Amino acid sequence: MNTTENAVTNVEQNAVAPVAQTTFNLPVLMDKEEAMEVIQTNLESLGGEFKFDKVKIPSGGGTSFEIVDENGEANPYKVLNGVVLDYYPINAYWAKEYSGEKNPPDCSSLDCITGTGSEEYGIPKGQKCATCPKNQWGSDPKGGRGKACKNIIRVFLLQEGSILPVLLALPPTSTGNWKEYVRRLTTKMKPYYGVVTSVKLEKDKNDGGIEYSKTVFGKADDLSKQEAKALKEFATSLKPAMRSVGIDSTEYTMDEPVYAETAAGGDEPY
Repeated sequence: MNTTENAVTNVEQNAVAPVAQTTFNLPVLMDKEEAMEVIQTNLESLGGEFKFDKVKIPSGGGTSFEIVDENGEANPYKVLNGVVLDYYPINAYWAKEYSGEKNPPDCSSLDCITGTGSEEYGIPKGQKCATCPKNQWGSDPKGGRGKACKNIIRVFLLQEGSILPVLLALPPTSTGNWKEYVRRLTTKMKPYYGVVTSVKLEKDKNDGGIEYSKTVFGKADDLSKQEAKALKEFATSLKPAMRSVGIDSTEYTMDEPVYAETAAGGDEPY
């Protein structure tokens, strides 16, 4: 059974109980049976990889996200509101500059432990990310103390009116903001799937004068305990699919500033 079939089966077997009244319009809570039927009907016959729409973070300091709609058209969004179903870090290394194609990385890791390897670029198969030369500070071929391998965090955001989340890939310049947001939620004893998260873009500039976009996060609303429990169950059913999405170059913003490691182990513009 492939990833798509597994995901559909998981959703069917672990379908959430409907919630009578919701504060955020999510079909999977309001009309569970119809949502499950749409997922089953539309996706059960698809072969290969389970697909999620990817949110594009603009280059050059733009402040609007882009999401492709059902007609294949890219639509701008100043703010993204939704419930986070899952998030996790990945590592990705591209040997060449971005050329506009959705090319996969030359080496990557979905668990940030072991890379896929690229013998052509001196990365043996089975290379551990922690000791890989491409994942060390100062390895960025552009200079400075940044890394050649990009440490990205994937965030799966379920928007209002949708039954599948979109994938927002945070480049190294935005991962610190995400970690701080999760820390604030934790301080208030709120799970990330128990709130409506608001995501915006801010323009920043590195020491070399290059403008770039970074994401900022905030809580837009609280969900009820019943809603949060139901969404946790739904997220669990989708987790195998969310954790196996292939990586391509649309997940990395190429004009981000070079970053350096601080004494505390965090990231700091350099």
